[in-house]
This record gives sequence, structure tokens and C-alpha cells, in this order.
Amino acid sequence: MHTSKFLVLLCGCVGPFLAGAAEQPRPVGAAYETKVKHDRDGIGKFYFGREIAQVMGHQAAGWLERRNREEEERTDLLLNALDLKAGDVVADVGAGSGYFSWRMAQMVGPTGKIFANDIQPEMLELLMAQMRKRNVEKIVEPILGTVQDPKLPANSTDLILLVDVYHELDFPFEMTRAMIKGLKSGGRLVLVEYRGEDPAVPIKKLHKMTTTQVKKEMAVHPLTFVRQIDVLPQQHILIFRKSATE
Repeated sequence: MHTSKFLVLLCGCVGPFLAGAAEQPRPVGAAYETKVKHDRDGIGKFYFGREIAQVMGHQAAGWLERRNREEEERTDLLLNALDLKAGDVVADVGAGSGYFSWRMAQMVGPTGKIFANDIQPEMLELLMAQMRKRNVEKIVEPILGTVQDPKLPANSTDLILLVDVYHELDFPFEMTRAMIKGLKSGGRLVLVEYRGEDPAVPIKKLHKMTTTQVKKEMAVHPLTFVRQIDVLPQQHILIFRKSATE
């Protein structure tokens, strides 16, 4: 996440795990750990040794729509890498203001569907205003999720996209498991994260992830790593596929 995203944080989503959310069975090693002393940009909750980052609030949505975003992040190259086709069903998880939602809606066309998911009602209101402005509101369906479940219809989705979102998930295990349930057999889960291996990427540490860390966290799920695409200036594109047996 860009440094300026840290000016405003989402209150109420920083520490839901402290409220006694029910733990569910998980593979060995996929447990959470909490620490009193931690990074100021994190929530004090760790998963596979990684501290989970704080979440950006809807008040900073304007940053997502900044004019130089395409040039800075080459979002056009990311969209091309998704290889979407007419009729695809796509979930934009952590959709925010809908920057990618309306663009993907144009790619899948009227026979496709975009599930625009967020945990903030205010974000979804902003998002749907954008969809109406772009005349794609019939293609985009807003979904208010929770920190543990994006609320996607089961076995409905060809591709799930998370752009600079996964590292902020309060419950990465539960959310990933729930997202997989929303994927069709063989569907793709695409994570876009700032490169944690590259100290030259001017993003705070907790808002970057290495390929090794992402693969480690995905390995406890019924997913197969497909490939890594590094065409973006600062981010990895990491593609996983849902097991055909799930």
C-alpha cells in the first residue's frame, strides 16, 4: 500500500479478532499469534510470521482514483494479464471505489458479471456511483462482506482479484477458504501485492509481500500455483487455481 494510504485507517476493522471471533479447524501452522509489541502499521496479529497490516478507510477513497494511478502502477498491464473474456464472472474483493470493477465490467460485457465486494458500506455506495457513471451498473453487483467471508455465491466465479488487499485481511485463512468456495472448479485466485523482495519499492514494509510468503500462506488451501507475472513496475501478479476436486 502507498504511504499516503496510511493517513486514514478504518476504525472497527483493525482488531475484530480481539472480539472473540470463532476459530475454526485449520491446518497445522496456520494459527494466529498476537503480540503487544508490534509495528505501528500493523494490528499486532501475525500469520505465518507475517504481521497483518492496518486497513484503509473509505475516507481515503480518493487516493484510489488518483489521476496518475494507471501510469504509476500500469493498471492497464494488470488488466491485460487477467485474460478476461466476454461472459466471465469475476469477483473484485476489497473493491474499494471500484477502480477495477468498472474496467473489468467492460471486459466481460453484458453477458458477464462483476461481484464488487467490500466490508465498508460507504465504499460500496461510492463504487455504485462510479458504476452508474460508467453505465455498467447492470453488470456490477455490490456485495457487503465481512472480515471472514466475502459472501460470494458458491461455485459462481471464474476469477477472484485482490489488488493490494490480501496483506490487510484480518482473517487471511478464513477469507481465503471462503473465497475458494466462491470459485468455480478450476477458477483462478489472483493476488496483486507490492514486491516485498525489493527495498526500492517505496511502500511501508507491512504493505508489501514476498512471493515466498504468499505461496507459504496459500499452500494450506486447495490451490495450485499457476504462475507469477512481473510486468508491473512495483507489484507481483500471483495466480493460483482452485483444485478441480474441490
